[in-house]
Amino acid sequence: MSKESEGKSFEYDVVVIGSGPGGFEAAVKAAQSGLQVCIVEKGAIGGVCVNWGCIPTKALLRSAEVFRLADDAGPFGLGIDNAVVDVAQAVKRSRRVVLTVSKGVEYTLKQNNVVLKRGECSFIDAHRLEIKREGKVEETISAEQCIIATGGKARELPGMEFDGKTIISSREALAMQAAPGKMLIIGGGAIGVEMAWYYNAAGSDVTLVELMPGILPLEDADIGDGLKRSLVKAGIEIINEAVVKKAETADGGIRAVVGMPDGSERVMDADCMLVAVGVAPETEGLALEKAGVETEKGFVVTDERCRTNVPNIFAIGDVRGGMMLAHKASAEAAVAVKGVTGKTCEPVDDTRMPRCVYVEPSVACVGYTERQAAEAGFDIRVGKALFASSGKANAYGHRDGFVKLVFEAGTGVLLGGHVLGYGAVELIGEISLARSLGVTAEQIAETIHAHPTLSESIKEAAEDALKDL
Repeated sequence: MSKESEGKSFEYDVVVIGSGPGGFEAAVKAAQSGLQVCIVEKGAIGGVCVNWGCIPTKALLRSAEVFRLADDAGPFGLGIDNAVVDVAQAVKRSRRVVLTVSKGVEYTLKQNNVVLKRGECSFIDAHRLEIKREGKVEETISAEQCIIATGGKARELPGMEFDGKTIISSREALAMQAAPGKMLIIGGGAIGVEMAWYYNAAGSDVTLVELMPGILPLEDADIGDGLKRSLVKAGIEIINEAVVKKAETADGGIRAVVGMPDGSERVMDADCMLVAVGVAPETEGLALEKAGVETEKGFVVTDERCRTNVPNIFAIGDVRGGMMLAHKASAEAAVAVKGVTGKTCEPVDDTRMPRCVYVEPSVACVGYTERQAAEAGFDIRVGKALFASSGKANAYGHRDGFVKLVFEAGTGVLLGGHVLGYGAVELIGEISLARSLGVTAEQIAETIHAHPTLSESIKEAAEDALKDL
């Protein structure tokens, strides 16, 4: 790409704002396309995902698995007496993992000759940006193209703003040095459920409040119902169709008034309250209005190819809304870089985007739920296989859960796949590939799967869908 545009020369071909999964991927792909690239990051390298999201969460959830394995080790032939949960050590390990991954991101940027600049970035106009450090403008840079990848932040509730101690976001939840005696969690989405499972495993008395009739309300109803049964069995109290009306500090903790499903009110006392009700876009301070970039409720407005209303500016990841997933941001990065280089490619298809929740049993889904497929007008066939019937699941000692596959009845093409069970997040790869390639129930059923494996349940679910044919 020429660095001349309308008679103006630019310092860089592309400036990427944000070094999370989307920004990192965009910068590397653009550099590998032969462009001169600069990436600007105001926080730790790797963005929220690496430092305060995906990576530390999964490291802590791995600790939770170990906590539970220690409790259940007896039947496997290992006697563990007087095991002590050390949350501080688990957090310390998670931060080591974060540091390793963050350094890996920085190394890869350097290897691809991406210029890394630290500081807060804001637009002067559509091609020029200023970088502040400690509140002072330190330098101005220019670019022919710009990709906004600033991500998101935890959404606050009015009257229940974060104080970092008694009313907390997931960021504080990932750094607590001891498990609270009682924890109240608002929100039954992925973050709320994962934190509930972790702190329950660490010894906290956890209550989770969700406004909708089920947890993980955007997933297949069978998934939410099945996971709720498992979490309740583990000792987590889950209250659906309830809302926290108000919360205030009391006796060093939090006192919340919860509107219950029957219309009554229940006062709950806890050491802290985690608010996990969604993600807000991280656009504050970007001065998007100076570049003429359109926003809606804070999110950057884009078309399906990640283009904003300003021809040379793109946006990817959480900042543009939609599914808040790291791998979605990475997929959108590829689309944006194609646009930057003047090429076109197919936009990201949300029905081919896997979605995972890393609790135990874990959740992994892709494509249409049974209800969504019916509402979209498809004539469907559904197949299901229980892990209770799986030899490998029984050998592992993880019998909860199932594989559920939704097919179009006429063609047999896979519309959606939903897994609840041990190893679900690894099994979803096969189902995602099948969804992307338009594979049929018959093709999955005819594919030889190794025995004994958890993946046999995918084959058995496809066979179940075909049983009446």
